[in-house]
Amino acid sequence: MSKDAAIQTPLNEAVEQGHPPGLYTLFFTELWERMSYYGMRALLILFMVAAVDQGGLGFAEKDAAAIYGLYTAAVYLLALPGGWIADRLLGQQNAVWYGGIIIAAGHFTMALPLFAPVSDLTAFFTGLVFIVIGTGLLKPNISAIVGELYPDGGARQDAGFTIFYMGINLGAFAGPLISGWLGENIDWHYGFGAAGVGMFFGVIQYRLMRNKLGQAGLKPHHEGMSAKALKVSWFALGVFMLLALALLVAGLNGWVHFPAVELAHGTKYFIITVAAIFFAYVLFLGKLTADERKRVLVIAALFVGAAMFWAGFEQAGSSLNLFAERYTDRVMGSFTIPASWFQSLNPFFIITLAPVFAWAWVQLARKHLEPSTPFKFALGFFLLAGGFFVMVFAAKAVTAGEKALPFWLILTYLLHTTGELCLSPVGLSSVTKLAPKRYTSQMMGTWFMGAALGNVIAGLIAGDFDEHNVQQMPDLFMSIVTTSVGMGILFVVLTPVLKRWSKGCE
Repeated sequence: MSKDAAIQTPLNEAVEQGHPPGLYTLFFTELWERMSYYGMRALLILFMVAAVDQGGLGFAEKDAAAIYGLYTAAVYLLALPGGWIADRLLGQQNAVWYGGIIIAAGHFTMALPLFAPVSDLTAFFTGLVFIVIGTGLLKPNISAIVGELYPDGGARQDAGFTIFYMGINLGAFAGPLISGWLGENIDWHYGFGAAGVGMFFGVIQYRLMRNKLGQAGLKPHHEGMSAKALKVSWFALGVFMLLALALLVAGLNGWVHFPAVELAHGTKYFIITVAAIFFAYVLFLGKLTADERKRVLVIAALFVGAAMFWAGFEQAGSSLNLFAERYTDRVMGSFTIPASWFQSLNPFFIITLAPVFAWAWVQLARKHLEPSTPFKFALGFFLLAGGFFVMVFAAKAVTAGEKALPFWLILTYLLHTTGELCLSPVGLSSVTKLAPKRYTSQMMGTWFMGAALGNVIAGLIAGDFDEHNVQQMPDLFMSIVTTSVGMGILFVVLTPVLKRWSKGCE
């Protein structure tokens, strides 16, 4: 199916089902934003570890993987203040607009060495900071606007989110193909610049079609805030931005040293500490009923499960991306497949398999056979383990002096995607159902924190892969297999208890 046909299918469905016109605006904005994000993300670690004489930064794998993990974690973490800024100060529509502009500026900054005497290092880290801030503003709020387009909720809202989700994955599919080819075959900075062009189109499209959104997400929610509190909030935001800018300038000029691996470890412990304090506060001081307390414990278990799952799954952009570049036979006749193109497999499989999974859950539910959420988490871990078990065999081929066939990575991404479809959508849905009403938004924040923690751990795991010691690769992949199987077994054992504590919310 062509890209145009793929886009027309969900949008034709939107027309037939009478969805709000604003869904078109958000669909294409998110498509362009995800195209830019995943296009740049596919190049990120490849650019960092590439030798300086090849146009890269020449970073050691351990440092590059840690920076990759910190970057992807920061994108999730800044979604929390990004949502607050939109709710209290900007309004969601403005947050998406300004977020998109900042993201485009970040991508163009990373491409700046093509046109100006700016060092790669300065352009790279400045661009990453812009993209993190912009994505933190745009990502949570564009989804929130989709929800506001459907004030009655129900199945029509679910269908709207499904169509919106297609835009996410169409963009994620196309981004690595475009930016990846330009970056790997012409110049890394052209790949980053292409991502910026994509976001630029997204911003322009959003501006031209913004009137279709109506009042959805137009104004911030100032209820309960005095004029003084509003001024203090703006002042605090300004101080935060100035502090972030000062730290960036200090780091780039060498006034302050940020060792990547140590910073990643520190971030990991920080997220764990914050999550532990938050759950302890809610459980012991949140004035919960006995049933609410049990449901919060279920959310805590899902938080741990999500973090551990993403720690394995997010090897896609780091260790598996490097495996594709260095150890996979990518030659087809006279054409060499860019390593970054393998990053398009996950969104491709999601587009093709998500309807199958949705249909399967409905059919099983009709027969009272649908697995519970904890058991779906277990299935997700077993499928994740299966993907890395495939990589054990691929790694053994490499240790024997051969190049691994692309089939191994394709099968791995297929298994990982099926695991994601078992765990990610149902986990997000379960948090909204289980959370006590007065803590719903904060509990949703724990889901983002779980993803952030998983990304940091993923970067640290990827840093253990030593290109000079290929003999270790099978054992490293096998360690992820055993950890994933262990987590799957743990969720199977806990399923009866977690299911009982979730009673009435499944």
